[in-house]
Amino acid sequence: MKRTTAALLPLLWLALSAHAEVQERLQEQYYDLQVASGESLSRAINQASPIRQNGQIYHAYTRWQVQWNFWWREQRDGRCQIDLTRTRLSATITLPRLGGGDAQQRQRFEQYLGALREHELGHYRIGQAAAAEIDAALLATPEYPSCTELQQQANRRANAVLQRHLEHERRYDRETGHGHSQGARLTE
Repeated sequence: MKRTTAALLPLLWLALSAHAEVQERLQEQYYDLQVASGESLSRAINQASPIRQNGQIYHAYTRWQVQWNFWWREQRDGRCQIDLTRTRLSATITLPRLGGGDAQQRQRFEQYLGALREHELGHYRIGQAAAAEIDAALLATPEYPSCTELQQQANRRANAVLQRHLEHERRYDRETGHGHSQGARLTE
């Protein structure tokens, strides 16, 4: 009997911890860019980029979204507590893809693309932190006198976490100059 119980404990632990796991999906998509030998790489990317916001042209962009669900258990007296959560992070990174160009342009582009991708992965990591913190906040939501109140408070907590991370993302772009301080800069 002890052996069976000991063998089941790791499985029980896995089952209990699985309810807190964040599911993640990251995709990369590309827009094509053609550059002629001797042409300005920066100008060519600016012309090809579909990423335009508030009158600005960007060479890359990361869009992430956190979705959460939770299930609760209602007691006979109406008190309610969260039993299970499911939090999902979906993200898409949009980057340029070079066609044409001479060897020097392709080399400069590859260096630039590496720094650009690393900057965009920083945005993704902010999304990962948001998803993990939202899931933890939902699981830590205390019991409430009613399920309606629990639902309102849990969503309020999750949205507050989301807003903090959206501000963190804006600050990240300001502090890095949208990746310039990380090497995502073309000088021509």
